[in-house]
Amino acid sequence: MHSPASPEKKYKRPFSVLVVVHTADLEVLLLERADHPGYWQSVTGSLEEGESLEEAARRELFEETGLTEGELSDWKIETEYVIYPEWRHRYAPGVTKNLEHVFGFRLKEKMPVKISPREHLHHAWVPHIEAAEKVFSSSNEAAIRALSRKKPA
Repeated sequence: MHSPASPEKKYKRPFSVLVVVHTADLEVLLLERADHPGYWQSVTGSLEEGESLEEAARRELFEETGLTEGELSDWKIETEYVIYPEWRHRYAPGVTKNLEHVFGFRLKEKMPVKISPREHLHHAWVPHIEAAEKVFSSSNEAAIRALSRKKPA
């Protein structure tokens, strides 16, 4: 008897967006990862096939926070980093690096967010200096620190 072919595993692409959600007075939204409690981060996610950087940023913002009304800006910052060994199984064999592209998402004031319980346990609005110290990723820390140099109007 012929068994049906198993579907091919869909790997994450090694291209991602990092979106620093912040208010005009530099409060930053942080999310605590469900798959790694204690790891706080900004909105992040891999690009899907055929998706632009901006489309990925808007999709991830909505999926992870429910936010749609704000000013999205491309910060023109890219960071290549080594993927943590514990997450490499999500990528094709041999893929060890990811290229991350940074965006900002500016809100006039803090807004309620709707996190995805599959991805995140909690969220918090944190002053940017404290937020930079709280995130686990060095590229996320650098992006948040860059926020104070951007001097939002």
